[in-house]
Amino acid sequence: QVHLVESGGGVVQTGGSLRLSCAASGRVFSSYGMGWFRQAPGKEREFVAAISVRGGTTKYADSVKGRFIISRDNDKNTLDLQLNSLKPNDSAVYYCAAPHQAYIIPEPVPSAYGCWGHGTQVTVSS
Repeated sequence: QVHLVESGGGVVQTGGSLRLSCAASGRVFSSYGMGWFRQAPGKEREFVAAISVRGGTTKYADSVKGRFIISRDNDKNTLDLQLNSLKPNDSAVYYCAAPHQAYIIPEPVPSAYGCWGHGTQVTVSS
């Protein structure tokens, strides 16, 4: 069974940076595009970024474009998200996720993803 475990969250001041990592178990990781989502208290889970199977194509939510960078290492079964120029409204629990369908970049909605990590908290102080 596939398991995803996020790490790297923490507390940072506005303008700071964090690097989140997601460790994937199993060897199915390299067959799937992957995504990052986030969810703040009282808000719906929202798309942040996605990356294709080999990492050649990336997509970002408009709210993070130019500030966040998604990457992956299929040899290590890891998915990363570099968060730069952080703002208070970036505060959320960040989740890595694998979609239902392999070999595609899934739709930027939670329902397109079927496997989720437990999340890692990012808190940006103002």
